[in-house]
Amino acid sequence: MFKSIADDVKNSFRSGNMITRLILINCIVFVCVVLLKVFSFDWGASQVGSWYKTIVHDNLAISSSWYEVLTHPWTFFTHMFLHEGPWHIAFNMLWLYWFGRILGDLLGDKRILPLYIMGGFFGGILYLLTATLIGASANGIALGASGAVMAIVVAAAVTSPDYQMRLIFLGDVKLKYIAFVVLILDILGTTGGNSGGHFAHLGGAIFGYLFVVGLRSGYNLGQPVEYVQSLFENREEIFVRAKPKTKMKVAHRSKLVKSSKEEKLSSTNQERIDQILDKIKQQGMENLSDEEKDFLYKASKK
Repeated sequence: MFKSIADDVKNSFRSGNMITRLILINCIVFVCVVLLKVFSFDWGASQVGSWYKTIVHDNLAISSSWYEVLTHPWTFFTHMFLHEGPWHIAFNMLWLYWFGRILGDLLGDKRILPLYIMGGFFGGILYLLTATLIGASANGIALGASGAVMAIVVAAAVTSPDYQMRLIFLGDVKLKYIAFVVLILDILGTTGGNSGGHFAHLGGAIFGYLFVVGLRSGYNLGQPVEYVQSLFENREEIFVRAKPKTKMKVAHRSKLVKSSKEEKLSSTNQERIDQILDKIKQQGMENLSDEEKDFLYKASKK
């Protein structure tokens, strides 16, 4: 049974898009965290054991202390894959799935991981800054994908504000209103007990907005993550580059010609994508022609 489950997970990870992979990673980490909590639980004292606190709280979650963050810089990234409760991960993964699929269709699947990572990173930055400047979550920790997910939610709403989602009991609601309500709730939440967590959400939301505005202006704020991502996706190309130059002369020339043609094609496609996105912003997704929808769908798969 367990082998069959593992095989299904591997197949889904290999064949799925980036949203599927992020959800799988978060769920796998969550299972590991739950098992660690169970095995380290002090049943006699009815409290979480020291192993769990040391590994998760002290070394993987992001701290409100600058000293702890400077000595554990990786927590800026590890915290966005940690969840402690079933409702916590369920809520985040559902929002990631709903809005991630919309954004993937609009901007392309390759934009999802950079937005997720950088959104979570900026959420951690704002959490740390507010903890220092105004004492939000002093001597506390932050964990969860909420900041990263908020970046995707806001990016989807900014990209296509009039795109409609069908909500239970409410019917069709435009993305801009959903994002607006969530942002208001987070702003109100900064005055409550979990103020640091809500500031982290707002940090992700701010980056999501800046990400889309940057793309429209010709700046890709997710470029560092996209570069690292391309290294893993093009492992074979890296190995080819490592071969002796004498064997690569002819291939190198043909590659330059091919690269030039691909760049021209990519530029043309990007212009068409921008035109379609502008039309979505002004008229809504439902007013696209079948040809435009098909073009946008094919572009999102590249």
